[in-house]
This record gives sequence, C-alpha cells and structure tokens, in this order.
Amino acid sequence: MNIPEPYASRVKAVRRSMTRAGIRGLLVTRPENRRYLSGYTARDTQIDESSGRLLVTPGRQYLVTDFRYRTQAEVEARGYEVVMSGPEAARTIGELARRTRLKSLGYEEDLITVKFFEALHRELPDIPIEPAAGLLSDLRLLKDAGEIKKIRRALGLTEKALRETWAFLKPGRTEIEVARFLEEAMVRLGAEGPAFESIVASGPNAALPHAVPTRRKIGSGETIIFDCGARLDGYGADISRTIVLGRPKSWIKTIYRLVRQAQLTAIRGIKPGLTSDRADALARDVIEAAGFGPNFGHALGHGVGMATHEAPALSRFRSTRLEPGMVVTVEPGIYIEGRGGVRLEEMVMVTEKSVRLLNRDRTFYEWPEP
Repeated sequence: MNIPEPYASRVKAVRRSMTRAGIRGLLVTRPENRRYLSGYTARDTQIDESSGRLLVTPGRQYLVTDFRYRTQAEVEARGYEVVMSGPEAARTIGELARRTRLKSLGYEEDLITVKFFEALHRELPDIPIEPAAGLLSDLRLLKDAGEIKKIRRALGLTEKALRETWAFLKPGRTEIEVARFLEEAMVRLGAEGPAFESIVASGPNAALPHAVPTRRKIGSGETIIFDCGARLDGYGADISRTIVLGRPKSWIKTIYRLVRQAQLTAIRGIKPGLTSDRADALARDVIEAAGFGPNFGHALGHGVGMATHEAPALSRFRSTRLEPGMVVTVEPGIYIEGRGGVRLEEMVMVTEKSVRLLNRDRTFYEWPEP
C-alpha cells in the first residue's frame, strides 16, 4: 500500500535528510513526529509507555506497536507495515534492523528513556546508534499551506472559547473553575482538547509565568493572565491575554501598555533573514529601556505546530535564521513579584517580506494601542 499525501512527501524528505546525515535507519518515538510522518494519532500516556514507534529505512517503513493499538495503527498509518511487539519493543526493533541489514540507526535523543536506549544497545551491539532528533525538528520548521490552515482553525476556535470564558468570568470564581470552563468550551466547540494545560493566573499568581490554576478566588482590579490553546486536527494554538475585572491600578496600565508596545514593535520588525536572537531583542530593548528588563525573564516566543513548543525559539540564546513558512509566537511579558503581571501573545507566520498575523480577535486588548 502506498503512503498517502502529505505523509509520502514527508517520508521522502526525511529519507533525504537521513542520506545527508549518513544514517540508514531512523527510530521515531516522539508522538507528534509519528503523526507528522504517518497520520497515526495515538498518544503516549507517559514517557515510559509508548503507543508505537516508527522505523524508517531506505526502502521500508514500519510502525511497531502492541495489541491495544493494532486496529488503529492499521487504519491510520497507511503505507506502513504494522508490526506487533510484546513488552520488549527494543527486541522487535532489533529484529527489524537485522532483517533490513541496517548499518546505523538514528534516534530522537530528546525523547527516549535511558532504559529503552540501553535495551537498543543490547539488541544492536554492532551498529552505531546516533542522535538524530534534528532531522525531524528541522523538517517541521516550515509549515505548508495545509498546516497553516489547521493552525488558524485551532486559533479561531481558541478565540471563540476565550470569548465564552470572558462572559463566564466574574469576581469570586476560582482560577481552576475558570480554566476548566475554558477547556470544556474548547471541546464543545470542536477541539480534540487543549493543546496544553491552560493557565489562568490572577493577582500575585500572575507574576508566575507558568502558573498552575489554583483555588484562589479572582478579584477585581487585578491582572488575570490567560495562556491557552486548542488542539484541532493535530495542530495547536497558543494565545496569552491579560485582563482586569473592574478598574485597573495605574501600575497595571503602565506595564500593560509597555508590553503591548514591545509586542507590536517585534511584530512589525520580524522579517525573513532576521535571526531569532535579534527578533527577541526587538521587544526586549523596549522593556529594558523602560527599566523592566529584569522582569522579562523568558524568551520572546517559540514555534508552534503539532507541538506547543517547537523550533525556532525566539530567544536571546538562539540564533536561528527566520525563513518564510515558520510559525512563531510573540509573547513579551512583565512580572512583578507579589503583585501580578502582564503577558500578551500572538501567533505569526513569517512571509516573504515580513510576518502575517494569524490571530483575528482583537477584543481582548483592553486599552488603546500605543
């Protein structure tokens, strides 16, 4: 059976990358990479329990799984030979490697347990087993038109869920209560589910960039950070908004407007050929010039696609050249310990000349743009 598109083109591309890297076989363990190459949608429940592993060789492609996923694998991973494995999946992969006479094997070093890695070495003691995660992360850097369409649909759905949550929100509701309402709204509107655990952080908790929703009751006049995204057709969205119920204090308006100015400066300045560290500096320079540099401790943004965080990272510590087709977030923030914080996040696609804003809903910006 032939592999259908777009998976056939992706498998061809990864084989070209394997050839350039001198790797004869590639073991794919990351769930989003499995789906990207095969259409197989099963998820892993935890890092040491896999629903399947792909093995791509120069002439064949296999999906190694177990009884629980056999039917799903055969239906979804068309063009792949589905191979049943017992509890020792490394043994099955070793048998396939020997059957196809592989001389080397690449693996995704950023998502594999030491236990499984050691089992592979025991099964294949005579061939090099080499890190190769970059082959797939590089392949997924540039999104095609179909991927952009799916991302925009996920974004639109997220914005609708946020509007429903805005109507539900009122002083006295807890962060957890609001976060669950938001995620339920995503599913009700058609999402597979949230792309990641939603953040609803109010008052002092809004000073924590990756706060976990608590039973704290949301009050008036304080910042409330929402960071959320729906997953649809395998692709995720990522949006951050900061809102205030009632009348905001003057310090909130000050940092809100500053964060928005930094965000707009970056969106207007990002273009192909710019490196990711310079993109970060576009926003960071604005915040530092106002004296809030120490309060903006994370990167400006990151790639989004099948994974919530993927390359490229818009970070002062990375220098990736931006190219048309990359999709990234632009999310500066200022966090004041013990008081609150502001983060604003949009998703943009790098185009031939600048960037295209993928978000559509502007209703969550409370004050005029600077």
